Amino acid sequence: MKVVFMGTPEIAARSFLYLKKTGFDIAAVFTQPDKVKNRGQKIEFSPVKKLAVEYDVPVYQPGSLKRGDDAERSLQILKEIDPDVIVVVAYGQILPKSVLELPKYGCINLHASLLPKYRGAAPIQRCIQNGETVSGVCTMKMDEGLDTGDVIMTFEQPISPDMTGTELTEIFAVRGAELLVQTLVKLDTKTAHFSSQEYCETPSYADKITKEELCVDFTKPAKQVHDFIRAMADVPCAYTFLDGKRLKIYRSAPVGITSELEAGTVADEKSFAVVCGDGRCVELREVQLEGSKRMKSEDFLRGKKLEKGQTLGR
Repeated sequence: MKVVFMGTPEIAARSFLYLKKTGFDIAAVFTQPDKVKNRGQKIEFSPVKKLAVEYDVPVYQPGSLKRGDDAERSLQILKEIDPDVIVVVAYGQILPKSVLELPKYGCINLHASLLPKYRGAAPIQRCIQNGETVSGVCTMKMDEGLDTGDVIMTFEQPISPDMTGTELTEIFAVRGAELLVQTLVKLDTKTAHFSSQEYCETPSYADKITKEELCVDFTKPAKQVHDFIRAMADVPCAYTFLDGKRLKIYRSAPVGITSELEAGTVADEKSFAVVCGDGRCVELREVQLEGSKRMKSEDFLRGKKLEKGQTLGR
């Protein structure tokens, strides 16, 4: 089976590597264009490109597959490769109909939710943010809609009350790669079963995370604040402000402290317990103040004295 792989971040790189190690013929890789870091000093390859170069797989990085010269060249390249299947894992671009219909087995997407729940850009973070206790990954034959294609295989994963977005991503990276290989085997042996989403429960959507929303809203109930912090850990990372400096929050926990103080204020000078909108507190367990390093809150408080009633935020 000749495969073209489309993907960009680390979770996609894990799938690429597993496909290679299980013997699939990856004829080419499509990934997002290189990024410039450190004020133009350094070019950064995507995790998928790094692996493709290591395995000597041709790499293509069109700015768009839908319009312009890049799209035309890419379609011609794909026609010349004539893949049996195109595998898509967090590629970051929309595929046009001309590409979707090109391979023998179509385009197969690995999506980090149990569709039709959490279609869209940030399913891992949004399901944790919303307090879900179960999520999963699935493979889907792509169509022109947003994650609306027929589902082929699924893997369910319980979500513990303190599981972070990073931890769930790691699980999905491993299980998703395995599911992808199983799906391709079923396609090749013509034993795949396709389940339409047309008659499924009402879909939900996982909107792209914006920089503005990462600032923690302590007026919400303590559980919602904790769920938001763990959802965004460790990337893109929730934050607040302390003494005018940005304070990243990597870990938190609801604690049995209640207070009549205003939401967003420190409830106790000996701990980093912050009052939330329901009067309950969330303890900030791991933080990083702007200009400093990431550390446990007990270490942070050795060098930074807090006062009861001190307000976080701008």
